[in-house]
Amino acid sequence: MASLERLQRGLESAGQPHVLQFWPELSEEQRDAFLQELAQLDLQGLREHCEAAAKAAASPPACLDQHMEPLPPDSIGSVRKSDTKSLSRWEQEGLLQISESRVGVLLLAGGQGTRLGVQYPKGMYNVGLPSGKTLYQIQAERIHKIQEIADSKRGSKCTVPWYIMTSEFTLAPTEKFFEENNYFGLQPSNIIMFEQRMIPAVTFDGKVILQGKGKIAMAPDGNGSLYQALVDNEVLQDMKKRGVEYLHVYCVDNILVKMADPMFIGFCVSKGADCGAKVVEKAYPAEPVGVVCRVRGVSQVVEYSEIKPETTELRGPGDEFVYSAGNICNHFFTRTFLQDVTEKFKGQLKQHVAIKKVPFVDTCGNQVKPTKPNGIKMEKFVFDVFPFSRNFVVFEVVRADEFSPLKNADGAAKDSPTTARNSLLAQHCRWATSAGATLQDEHDNTFLPSASISAEDSTPAQFEISPLVSYFGEGLEHLLKGKTLTTPFILDEKRAKELQAQ
Repeated sequence: MASLERLQRGLESAGQPHVLQFWPELSEEQRDAFLQELAQLDLQGLREHCEAAAKAAASPPACLDQHMEPLPPDSIGSVRKSDTKSLSRWEQEGLLQISESRVGVLLLAGGQGTRLGVQYPKGMYNVGLPSGKTLYQIQAERIHKIQEIADSKRGSKCTVPWYIMTSEFTLAPTEKFFEENNYFGLQPSNIIMFEQRMIPAVTFDGKVILQGKGKIAMAPDGNGSLYQALVDNEVLQDMKKRGVEYLHVYCVDNILVKMADPMFIGFCVSKGADCGAKVVEKAYPAEPVGVVCRVRGVSQVVEYSEIKPETTELRGPGDEFVYSAGNICNHFFTRTFLQDVTEKFKGQLKQHVAIKKVPFVDTCGNQVKPTKPNGIKMEKFVFDVFPFSRNFVVFEVVRADEFSPLKNADGAAKDSPTTARNSLLAQHCRWATSAGATLQDEHDNTFLPSASISAEDSTPAQFEISPLVSYFGEGLEHLLKGKTLTTPFILDEKRAKELQAQ
């Protein structure tokens, strides 16, 4: 009882006494579960969190145009613009680091697939490829292949550990999914799952939202809670023990992600960078993506809501957009930099406002599913550590080759299962035709490769290449040159052996 009284006092001083308004109606079991949940709340910081959320939601985003400047050219590499000698050198450097087991990958997988219309983790989603592979399987197989490539180039036996940050919602189903699928052929000891913290959702007048009579509406703290999670779960100690010096961090929903991309890793290492970002050229000036640039001389991501339309239209001497470096949540960090962030900077991370529809119980105890946004979820973003970098670099890649996120259910104009599937199949068709293959449908109509990833465009050939056969289009010519293949066709390891024998 004493602990309940202390809790009541703590909630009152935080301005949140309503949290316990249904206490008398709860069973003993419900009370125990609720007390356990409340014990994990930072009551001292709760008032500040709620007031900051309400204030931030009421404030219009700042306009940063007058303080913005493009990144300096010497900090930028590009698949399109850098010379082939440099690209090859960076790739060899990356493969060297991978072969010596100095590179790990870290997946940000705390979100559920609610926008997709599913209640399970997004990584378990099957976009409808001929193989039926999920995002998790595709990514696991890419890790397997890049280890194999590094081993064959260097005559070594290397490991690329896979760190997976989940949330309260996604940890258990993700663990079960990996177990049921035998970890997709990877060593279970090299897959390290850990959980990010959850924080309360808040009303526009700064009150914690009750999801049930004995449950607070909690939400993941955004992917920027990575830095706290690294501390909570002793992840950096694990990296140090394994000898991991460099980390490739990415989001689960990009079907085209190059796991531990040797060229990106090599570019960042060659430049002596402690922090790096992959970017794609913006598709059009007002595209709603963050822009990587400098603000008051410091590298950061500026959200599209913080830039005036006329600034997005600015062009340079070559008629290219001045602010065209679109952020795709695909980053490089040294372990030392992450250590610095966790020790010195994580408390300085910017908070971002997300206005959401949050189910709640009203004052009469009725369950309400809101039809319009009613709550604030405060989020931190993984890229908000860029300003703390001593040597920040950017690597521009081709969107059609490396970025096709899965965010919306089918029917949406972009970022849907259809666009993700078509992106991957179109890429594989380009690889096959570049290797000298001809792809035909069952009526002998020849498919031509397309660089487009729009949902409105014609469906690419149903030709899929397993990551276990090719990581990024390499090694296909001796299998496919001069071959005419009828789709649907899945080039897996078994088919590759058959083609090789022909």
